[in-house]
Amino acid sequence: MTLNNSLASRLAGWGLLVALGLNLRPILSSISPLLGEIRQATGLGFQSSALLTSLPVVCMGLVALVGIRVEAQLGERRGIALGLMMILLACLARWLLDQAPALLITALFGGAGVALVQALVPGMIKRQFHHRVPLAMGVYSASLMGGGGLAALLSPLVASHFQHWQAGLGIWLLPALGALLLWAWLPLGAAKRHQPTAPFQGLRNRRAWLLALYFGLVNCGYMSMVAWLPAYYQQLGWEVLPSGSLLAFMTIFQVCAALLMPALAQRGIDRRPLLTISLLAQTVGYLGLWLAPLQQPHLWVALIGFGLGACFALSLLLTLDHRRDPREAGQLAAFVQGVGFLINAVSPWMTGWLRELTGSFTSAWLVLTFSVLAMLVVTRVFSPATYRSLAVPG
Repeated sequence: MTLNNSLASRLAGWGLLVALGLNLRPILSSISPLLGEIRQATGLGFQSSALLTSLPVVCMGLVALVGIRVEAQLGERRGIALGLMMILLACLARWLLDQAPALLITALFGGAGVALVQALVPGMIKRQFHHRVPLAMGVYSASLMGGGGLAALLSPLVASHFQHWQAGLGIWLLPALGALLLWAWLPLGAAKRHQPTAPFQGLRNRRAWLLALYFGLVNCGYMSMVAWLPAYYQQLGWEVLPSGSLLAFMTIFQVCAALLMPALAQRGIDRRPLLTISLLAQTVGYLGLWLAPLQQPHLWVALIGFGLGACFALSLLLTLDHRRDPREAGQLAAFVQGVGFLINAVSPWMTGWLRELTGSFTSAWLVLTFSVLAMLVVTRVFSPATYRSLAVPG
């Protein structure tokens, strides 16, 4: 009986991890395939439309930066439950309301909910899955990206079925409700009570800032892809459903990379070789979108998806490597995600601005290429010797 209970507890932990991850991207990726209809109905321009993606990411950054205080005030259980409830309510409002201001408000509100969950999960992973942190990070990252891909694929289908774009955005209240009920019914083991500690000194920590900058720039392409990839191919003559399915196709490779690369990382302590492969894949993909978008679109999108999926999981894993204590690792991860997501938030806005300025998305792909190449150089800094022998202050 004890063995069965132990197995059930482990399965519940993995199931909850997947359920949480699935709810963290639909509020972003459900917008993109329906953007043409949304713009036509609300009168939003390219730059203002980009706010529907940028605002949630800004919230992710700001809330993550205060994630330590959130944990202290609410606790892990209530914090994650509140985040899921906010996502649910944002999706419900999107189904009921069709004005541009309402969409922007739900982007902020839902983004804050995503941020609450996202800020608390890495510390939970470090504690709950302490013997399988790379694998757990891979499962979490894969489910997170899988949720984004499902939203890109299914939102236009749901909108077509109900004959209104609002349904395509609002339908994602259902998985949020499911995750909330599952979280209440089968919670992971609660974090132990800690004595009050000094606040995380991220502003005084060069390595923490470097990790944050790195996390932001190696992952910022995802926000641009989610916001503008379908619009880019619609501009090139594709229809709504094929362009949305292209984003879902990208997600398949994100999920594969998010599972495969951390599993490979389990075998060693140096993350640089796998990060290098991941960044090179992104580079080739962006160059393909820039130079030959119609020749091999699925190849370019697959490479970008693989690179982004691997970079998200590996850069978070690299961050967690810097601290042994789960709570301190969670604090560092919250800081890194906070600054990183604020950097990410600029990406879709910049892409929309360049599109309005030049009439094309190609200049944005070139900017992303140079950003990834710069981070390829920075990757060399993260030798395990620099963080296994030197504790990052917390």
